[in-house]
Amino acid sequence: MFTLKLRTFLIFVTLALFSNAAFGQAPKLGKPITAADLPEWDINILPDGTGLPPGSGTPADGARVYAAKCAVCHGPEAKGGANARLVGGEPIKSMDSEKTIANFWPFSTTLFDYIRRAMPFRQPRSLTNEEVYALTAYILSLNKLIGENDTMNAQTLPKVRMPNRDGFIVRFPEKTP
Repeated sequence: MFTLKLRTFLIFVTLALFSNAAFGQAPKLGKPITAADLPEWDINILPDGTGLPPGSGTPADGARVYAAKCAVCHGPEAKGGANARLVGGEPIKSMDSEKTIANFWPFSTTLFDYIRRAMPFRQPRSLTNEEVYALTAYILSLNKLIGENDTMNAQTLPKVRMPNRDGFIVRFPEKTP
């Protein structure tokens, strides 16, 4: 019995010593971010348009970008493919309702922000600002939220009123257009 207790004690002491050595030093991965590096990663877009970059795009321009970079996942008319559809959708009545850009998203600037950060899926952040504005315009046009000849830019995009805008509790109402 004494040897079992001694053996258990020695195992715990050994583990404690090794874990202290293993966790005592940081792995030193990466490098500290500098002030010059920060603008590339500081890409937040607020509902009032704060943070939108220069550039513009039309639905016609967006249709070309969509066909080349988006249709493979979202279908030829944005009605769904391997990934979610981007147009249509019945009004949301329950948690099980399908959420689309037109029936769920509260701000058009959120669409711009999402496309800019995450699309296309296999190459996020590879689109130019003009391509993102054009895609945003195209998707908003397909959802009949803007006209097919409207131009989206930092001034016009925040003015687009999304159908479900009032379906959310806004955290920062002073930043809401």
